[in-house]
Amino acid sequence: MSAPDDDPGDQDRRDEPPSPPPPEPPPMLGLGAFAALGSTIAVIEAVGVVGGLWVDRVLSSSPWGLLIGIVLATVTAVVSVMKQVRRFL
Repeated sequence: MSAPDDDPGDQDRRDEPPSPPPPEPPPMLGLGAFAALGSTIAVIEAVGVVGGLWVDRVLSSSPWGLLIGIVLATVTAVVSVMKQVRRFL
């Protein structure tokens, strides 16, 4: 019976040089990601406000359409930002 240290497969792995670390992403990539996050939030909130104002005009329900539009847009923006951030983690 051989000891666990005598496994020939382990010997092959010990002889290999360590792999180099992955290259660092360029700093502008991070700035682009932050710009994308900000743009996403701005566009989604603008759509929520415009949609809420349109609902208020059509249904004469001021300010409830606007408030509901802002709440729905905020929830959508948070979910979208969370999905974008998970790509970088």
